Amino acid sequence: QVHLVESGGGLVQPGGSLRLSCAAAGRTFSGYAMGWFRLAPGKERDFVAHINWSGGSTYYADSVKGRFTISRDNTKNTVYLQMNNLKSEDTAIYYCARRGVVRGRTEDEDEYDYWGQGTQVTVSS
Repeated sequence: QVHLVESGGGLVQPGGSLRLSCAAAGRTFSGYAMGWFRLAPGKERDFVAHINWSGGSTYYADSVKGRFTISRDNTKNTVYLQMNNLKSEDTAIYYCARRGVVRGRTEDEDEYDYWGQGTQVTVSS
């Protein structure tokens, strides 16, 4: 059983920054890749970013490249998403998730077996 809890969401103006955290409880956190997804109003949940087990490899959706940075600290069982130069289209509920057995595309939510409850990010002037 793996429990993930996101935090750090809130209201920010366009161009602002926010850092999300995902705290994990479980025995095998350090051995798994992790991802961030987001759910915008009226839209399907979309992939945002991915990081491998050690933190040495990352992958981003085109919409956030150059603005968002995913990182992890395995000593703290925590994954982060640093979001800079935020835009109104970044408004969404942000979820962290653990990737299970690799079966397909990194962007597919079916690749992930445990999910947090989500944290709201609102970008508005």
